[in-house]
Amino acid sequence: MIDEELQEWLTHTENLISDLIADGSNEEVHHTIEHHFSSANFELLEAAAVTAFKLGYEVEEPEEAETDAGEKVFAFDIVTEQALEVDIIGDETKIMFELAKKCKVDYDGWGTYFEE
Repeated sequence: MIDEELQEWLTHTENLISDLIADGSNEEVHHTIEHHFSSANFELLEAAAVTAFKLGYEVEEPEEAETDAGEKVFAFDIVTEQALEVDIIGDETKIMFELAKKCKVDYDGWGTYFEE
């Protein structure tokens, strides 16, 4: 059985890809995918970033951020290049979600840029 939160991210993935294609983003090129991770605990976040790096992922430098509620959090992204396909990005989302869970940090979904 799929975790309810993971299912929400998979639905988000389907919707986002569908919206990008409907808006005319080029399906023929790879898109830069940024998977977002966060935690109020810097040590946990840093350990997650190191784990991801050791697994071979391109990890951006952790940064301090502020939530909408004004709370301080730390965040980093894992960056990949992928075809704009639900199966590929959905599988990657599952891996990122499980990595966050294992490292006890939050997975905050993914984003990309419109490609001409």
